[in-house]
Amino acid sequence: MAKTAVPTDSGRAKEKARKATSSNRPEERRKVVATNRKARHDYTVLDVYEAGIALQGTEVKSLRAGRASLADAFATVTDGEVWLRGLHIQEYDYGSWTNHEPRRHRKLLLHREEISRLIGKTREGGHTLVPLSLYFSGGLAKVELALAKGKAKHDKREAMAERDAKREAERIVGRRIKGW
Repeated sequence: MAKTAVPTDSGRAKEKARKATSSNRPEERRKVVATNRKARHDYTVLDVYEAGIALQGTEVKSLRAGRASLADAFATVTDGEVWLRGLHIQEYDYGSWTNHEPRRHRKLLLHREEISRLIGKTREGGHTLVPLSLYFSGGLAKVELALAKGKAKHDKREAMAERDAKREAERIVGRRIKGW
């Protein structure tokens, strides 16, 4: 009697099952390069978008080394394209004459629908586009872009007072739990 070949699992099915059960949440795959901490203090964030960035080779290498600053950065919509201005990416140390300009304008990559939505909202009074963070997601450089409205000085003071009151309340609760 001849033996029949029984198909064995080559490992592909196990690999697929492992990938299906593993967590694919973007927060776990993000490597944050720079954050704009002052943006949430100076602006009220209305909506957040994720955009890719068109970069040169030495810019990517500098970003991977963590040499970027979003301090003075903002985005504008020009001729149906979104541009990030004021982003400082330090020159790559090992770059030659091919090195990039640190403060050049960089094109942001968004879907056409998102761009048209941003055009409509930025034309409203007081709305602006502010980058919140710069990170790598799945090996690609991304910017978290916020549609924001500027805060007045008294709004900033109110937010700081609320934050301080909340912190103080948490301290009191913590002391009572510890029995102080």
